[in-house]
Amino acid sequence: MPAVHSPLVGTVLSLAAVPDALFAQGAMGPGVAIDPPAEVVDAVAPIDGTLLQVFPHAFVVVGDDGLAVLVHLGLDTVQLKGAGFTAFAAKGDRVTAGAPIIAYDVPAVRAAGLATVVPVVVLERPAADVTVLAAEGDAIAPGAPLLSV
Repeated sequence: MPAVHSPLVGTVLSLAAVPDALFAQGAMGPGVAIDPPAEVVDAVAPIDGTLLQVFPHAFVVVGDDGLAVLVHLGLDTVQLKGAGFTAFAAKGDRVTAGAPIIAYDVPAVRAAGLATVVPVVVLERPAADVTVLAAEGDAIAPGAPLLSV
């Protein structure tokens, strides 16, 4: 079963704890969330693959086996129009797990009044196929096992 690694440092939260109905109800897919520290952090690739999408505030990596993982940096952060985010990679780039994709300025997003929690979601897979490997409340580092699919 492929492992999905943590894309950033923080504290593990359940998706149900995310203050956004689409993520909290699992409508975007099964997964987990990470509450990042109040500092600039790098969001890294959670799996080896190709970047299907890279937005200032989110990215999707698709593995060679078709596994697709969405990393969404904060909630409603699209309205910042890229402020608080610096991309290191672009759509179509081949990446390995742990490669920096986006620098995330958590204090800037917080100062804008937005939630900084980071949902990490497996796309187009049933919840029964995804196992959370980290317990809610655990401190996690980039690259640590987060989910298995």
